[in-house]
Amino acid sequence: MSSDHSSAAEEIDAIIAKAGGWRGDTLAALRRAVIGADAGIVEEIKWRKPSKPEGVATWVCEGNVCLADVLKSAVRLTFPQGARLDDVDGLFNSRLDGATVRAIDFSEQMSVDEQAVRRLVRLAVERNRKGAGVATT
Repeated sequence: MSSDHSSAAEEIDAIIAKAGGWRGDTLAALRRAVIGADAGIVEEIKWRKPSKPEGVATWVCEGNVCLADVLKSAVRLTFPQGARLDDVDGLFNSRLDGATVRAIDFSEQMSVDEQAVRRLVRLAVERNRKGAGVATT
């Protein structure tokens, strides 16, 4: 793991700690599921801006696989190519009207089905490896 990836992991640790409570626990569970899905997945921090200086936790493997945002009432796991994935477990519950992007909003009352998330992540990685992924910047 390069120092860039180590620092990204540390920054994601900090995002989880800052979120705290159920949001932090949810983000930590999502992270475990995502990085456990494929050995080629790398953690990165992207989309830093003045309103979000910590950036966005992003998982990449030959293109963006998914990213996590901590919202006021949910933790959102967004798949840039989600509309093109076979969501056999019916996880997607947000951003359903777009042509490509799909997301899963986890509220405080929801638990993370890590196995189902891993299945979806594996599909996204497979899609990226077939050359249908999105740019990583």
